[in-house]
Amino acid sequence: MSENSHDDGSGTGSTPATDPAHAPDPRAWIAPLISTVVTLPLGLIALFIGGLTPMACDSCNGAAADRFDASFTIAWTVLWIGLLIALAVLIASWAVPHQLRFAARRVSLALAAPATVVVTFVAFMALVDWP
Repeated sequence: MSENSHDDGSGTGSTPATDPAHAPDPRAWIAPLISTVVTLPLGLIALFIGGLTPMACDSCNGAAADRFDASFTIAWTVLWIGLLIALAVLIASWAVPHQLRFAARRVSLALAAPATVVVTFVAFMALVDWP
């Protein structure tokens, strides 16, 4: 006999036991939605600011321009990879099954998406060798 069933002793069969952890979560969409509303604009702002960064060295020449260009190339790559990771985490927060037992995992992923954008942007700003 299965663990998830109980027998009344009559031999007529068994009924499955209901486990509250396997119950559907009616509020499963809230954390991913809030995360989406926060993460996508943050990512777009980070991308916009990152795209404007080369203008900081418009008047640079010589060694300063070379250092800036080399550091910007690496930082730009880090920014794009970090934003793609944030997007993957955001998609994962939507993809977690909508059951109560996965609520903590869903909320953790939903919080990790905007945090990834912020950490990525800070890393981008730190990697650029400002003139």
